[in-house]
Amino acid sequence: MDILLTLYVEAYKRGMYDIIPIGKSHEGVMYYLIDKQLNALKYLKDDHTLFVGYGGSARSGKTALECFWVLMECLAYPGVGYGVARKELTVLKKTVLKTLFTLMAFYNLREDIDYRYFDQKNAIKFKNGSEIFFIDTAYQPRDPLYTRFGGFELTCCTTDESNETDYDAIGTLFGRCGWRKNEEYGIKKKMLETFNPDKGHIYSRYYVPYRDNEETYEKRFVPALPGDNPHPAAKEWIEDVIKEGDKVRIERLVNGNFDYDDNPDLLTTYDKIEQCFGNDHIKEGRKRISADLAMQGRDRFIAVYWQGGIAQVRIDQPKSTGRSIEKDLRSLMRQTGVSNNNVISDADGLGNYLESYIRGIKEFRGNSRAKNSKKFANIKSECAWKLAEMINNNEIKIICSAKQEKAIKEELSACLRRDNTEMDTQKRRLTSKGDHKKLLGRSPDYFDVLLMGMVFYVKATGVGIKVKSN
Repeated sequence: MDILLTLYVEAYKRGMYDIIPIGKSHEGVMYYLIDKQLNALKYLKDDHTLFVGYGGSARSGKTALECFWVLMECLAYPGVGYGVARKELTVLKKTVLKTLFTLMAFYNLREDIDYRYFDQKNAIKFKNGSEIFFIDTAYQPRDPLYTRFGGFELTCCTTDESNETDYDAIGTLFGRCGWRKNEEYGIKKKMLETFNPDKGHIYSRYYVPYRDNEETYEKRFVPALPGDNPHPAAKEWIEDVIKEGDKVRIERLVNGNFDYDDNPDLLTTYDKIEQCFGNDHIKEGRKRISADLAMQGRDRFIAVYWQGGIAQVRIDQPKSTGRSIEKDLRSLMRQTGVSNNNVISDADGLGNYLESYIRGIKEFRGNSRAKNSKKFANIKSECAWKLAEMINNNEIKIICSAKQEKAIKEELSACLRRDNTEMDTQKRRLTSKGDHKKLLGRSPDYFDVLLMGMVFYVKATGVGIKVKSN
């Protein structure tokens, strides 16, 4: 290393990150880490944080942070090993590796003298024995448990666009950290994850705890926007996106709004979902009840009282005994004047959970034949499309608490999606319950109970439902 880089590395070891340049403009102006990147480095260097999430929008300095951290660690501590992971290795090499080589050139590191790059082995080895490994995290059916990561002994790791990588892969990769020189140098094992807004595991793991002020010392999220980046190219990019006028792209990639999604498989939009909690124009109509019983992995017993398109969450309680659930459901029916044949509940709950049955109540069986069986794969999919249609037409008003509203928005956004394998020649099919749980990290009980209420709208009596009698 040259003398200037030696000084930078020493400054890094002393925590003086703000005085270390990370690039230079054509006019000779030095670029430094922005405040958000410095904040993330604080968590990456403390003694208790294990997972650090960074980003939330494009052009927020995600890749620069990853490359700076990994490179400086390798230069400062001989013999360490850092992982740089992404779902697709070819994309990682076109993005992160390109930025890493640019940063190394800025610091005058010379290939075959200060480091060697092994393309076939997907690794860089420095003169001091430190290594950077480039890791493909794509799911492989022949390796469902990611046993291929077992050969890595890492100090720490970063996962680029971690929303694209399955959480199981991230957990397994984190398990390979802490195995190389950590004790010798007093380095806490860490996982840095960078990402743009997404409704997958990063939403529930990072964004929601941050939003609700429920973060733990072990996991921290640093939201960063392109507006935080003083680089002229970031400002120009913001202006270009705004000129395009695509509200979803502006909200997600400029404003870092995690509640917007540009997935083409979505059946509705976040704006329309938000309007469900207003829509004061909707008038009361026929009285009905839909209920999701707390059994078979469900967390809660939830019942919604419908008056036409007005849906009020009237019961929301933890899993309880079958007798108490039946008692509460009967009580709600009496209070609202809803007749037995206007109540629908999940078939598993009625058939396997309640200790006795409510005569005439309808069972919902999601995999049963749809009324329009030529168009929909099953009754659950048909009800999902109907729910999305009513949301899009501003025909539903949801009445609930503020806490319930947050959960319902999350579930409708995550669950109202068509199966992404669908082609025009195939029947319409909703994404699976397993996919919903994976996205949310919990059972989508509010979504399920709202979806069941659509049975009455698709006029599916006798189709996908069964009247329960004693």
